[in-house]
Amino acid sequence: MTKEPPQVTVITDPSLLPLFTRTAPTWSRPAPTTDAPLGHVPPASSQPTPPQHADWADEALTRVVATNAHRVAQASLDWGLVAALRSAASERLMRAMEINQHMESAEQQSLGRRVIAELLDEEAKQSASAGRGAFDRHHQSALAQAVFDALFRLGRLQPLVDDPGVENVTILGFDDVWLEYEDGRLVRGPAVADSDGELIDFLVFLASRSEVNARQFSEAEPRLHMRLDGGARLAATAWVTPRPSVVIRRHRMRQATLAQLVRRESLGPVAASFLAAAVRARKSIVVAGPQGAGKTTMLRALCAEIGPMEAIGTFETEYELHLHELKDRHPIVHAWEARPGGEMQPNGRRAGEFTVDDALYDSFRFNLSRQIVGEVRGREVLAMLEAMQTGTGSLSTTHAESAESAVSRLVTCAMKAGAHVTHDYAVRAISSALNIIVHVDVRTELQPDGTFLKRRWTSEIAILSPGERERGYAMSSLFRCPPGSTRLMAVGGMPDEYRELSRWGFDLAGYVRESQGGAA
Repeated sequence: MTKEPPQVTVITDPSLLPLFTRTAPTWSRPAPTTDAPLGHVPPASSQPTPPQHADWADEALTRVVATNAHRVAQASLDWGLVAALRSAASERLMRAMEINQHMESAEQQSLGRRVIAELLDEEAKQSASAGRGAFDRHHQSALAQAVFDALFRLGRLQPLVDDPGVENVTILGFDDVWLEYEDGRLVRGPAVADSDGELIDFLVFLASRSEVNARQFSEAEPRLHMRLDGGARLAATAWVTPRPSVVIRRHRMRQATLAQLVRRESLGPVAASFLAAAVRARKSIVVAGPQGAGKTTMLRALCAEIGPMEAIGTFETEYELHLHELKDRHPIVHAWEARPGGEMQPNGRRAGEFTVDDALYDSFRFNLSRQIVGEVRGREVLAMLEAMQTGTGSLSTTHAESAESAVSRLVTCAMKAGAHVTHDYAVRAISSALNIIVHVDVRTELQPDGTFLKRRWTSEIAILSPGERERGYAMSSLFRCPPGSTRLMAVGGMPDEYRELSRWGFDLAGYVRESQGGAA
């Protein structure tokens, strides 16, 4: 039996229209639906000129959308109706784009807003014919916004991503949602779909609609990694897990600096001066740590020490550093993002695939001063090593439980590249190219009020060099947290090579005092 649609009325008040016209990502043609269209779309040429960005995407309108009344209205929406309206709007937009195949993003969104208003008008007429009442303005604007978000943005996930305090969203099924706030709090979140199947369907739609870097997400390709508009990163998996799992990571500290980390007590001023000097002296650094420990934030803080006129190349599977967006800090940045490709070809590569290795190879014609390979999870380590071997001071991150285990992790990643990479070769290459390992850590603590809080800190800074026949490398800690403490302290034993970093701003005298038990 078809579900009876809720009460809806036409949006006749022009002041309501801005409530569902926020900034949205580019819409690309959605998959055809079987729902019958709810009306006719005029030719694209007759559509109104899209409004200017400042008219509909400023912070004031975002704050209006986020009012308590709007949130209450949204919580009571019929999401089945939202899905039906999105499907109908998709069909109309697809037909309009067949007429005008060169429609720009702003035009698509402008047309989308008009189509949504028309659909709501039709629903209002049906409601009036059936003798049902009308929604209040907050409810109808929330419905319009929900349809717009489902069509152009992140659907029911969008309010969570829009929350200025949310750092990460973890989904373990449509109704099992956790929100991590930037202050470390972990709280339950609202359901993001009406079923696991609906959540998967939306993820498939989300993966396929990108015009720039579309991804596959299906039973044949049960994992999804993609960059979202606004810089957040989404990772999802389904079919190979009991329920669909999704994590959205928002990087709040895009303009992170070592000074900020000192103020947050993630590390001390002496350690910060050492890391800043190491970057300026072109030492190659890997930031290691468990998931969610702040590796990318630390990497951004290190990048902030790179000279403003150095030409930088970044190489990532999905954009996370976003140095190319910080024009006031890094005016010259060439940012490469890998592309997964489609069907496997006889040569062993996927059609359209573009790897981090490909990008790094091309980058040697771009007159770069620095080559920064972002996250290393597998064979990206070979690109990382190649970048470090140029001696220009490269930076990367990897997952590891300690500075010591970071070496083993990188060796394992290198050996995944194929049988031609032996263990001994990987150890020699890593110990020769990599200079410093910074380890960051995270811990979830139960608070007296029964809530949970995540705490992050820098646990160790160690130097790496070739040597020791048994292991193939030598490692020594320069800074380490005492047992049971999260306060990073100097431990002494600074080699002469690194004492020379005082020429680059390293507080050597402070290091000596701290390592001897003096004031930090």
